[in-house]
Amino acid sequence: MGPIKHKALINVDLGEGFGNLKCGPDEELLPLISQANVACGFHSGDALIMMTTVRLCKSHGVKIGAHPGLPDLQGFGRREMKLEPDELTAITVYQVGALKGFLDRESVPLNHVKPHGTLYGMMCRDYDMALAVMKGIPKGIPVFGLAGTQMEKAANDLGIEFWAELYGDVKYDNKGALVIDRIKKHDHFSPVPFSFLAMRIFTNGITPDLGSCRMLRSMSHSRF
Repeated sequence: MGPIKHKALINVDLGEGFGNLKCGPDEELLPLISQANVACGFHSGDALIMMTTVRLCKSHGVKIGAHPGLPDLQGFGRREMKLEPDELTAITVYQVGALKGFLDRESVPLNHVKPHGTLYGMMCRDYDMALAVMKGIPKGIPVFGLAGTQMEKAANDLGIEFWAELYGDVKYDNKGALVIDRIKKHDHFSPVPFSFLAMRIFTNGITPDLGSCRMLRSMSHSRF
């Protein structure tokens, strides 16, 4: 498989603070990214943070997507939960709708939806769960996800545009699945590892936790 022949867009999770707590250097990242996945209040984020983040993204020309998660503030959406299909659809509608209210006030369109954390990981493995979440996404809005998973299959079956992405800050296992830690572990890249990371992104390669190299089909979105 050859290298990607078009621009790779960088998407980043933003607005993941809560109340007086700040999570991540949002203002510093905004000039460097193409798209933002904005937390919608269930795993993190709140009304004031959503409003502020939308305005910041607009001022930097960054496209905005909803980042719905499981209802797990204490666990930051990184604990598995058992929800019925109707619940999964409803929490997706609820969270996307909350962000859309702030977008409408700023006359900014909703660019995409990208599930968060453990919800994302469970959707990759569980077709019924992925289908239930997809049913809560507004018509005509693309979804960001992992190629070759149940998430992609559910999107295709419902006629939802699917944008495959590659993670730069999350490890993969030897089957190409994401390794989602219960507590986020940030890698501190030195210049050499980061240059290798950039190479694997633009040649569609990933290096699993176990050491071998695995190729992914062509993607246009990178996540840092």
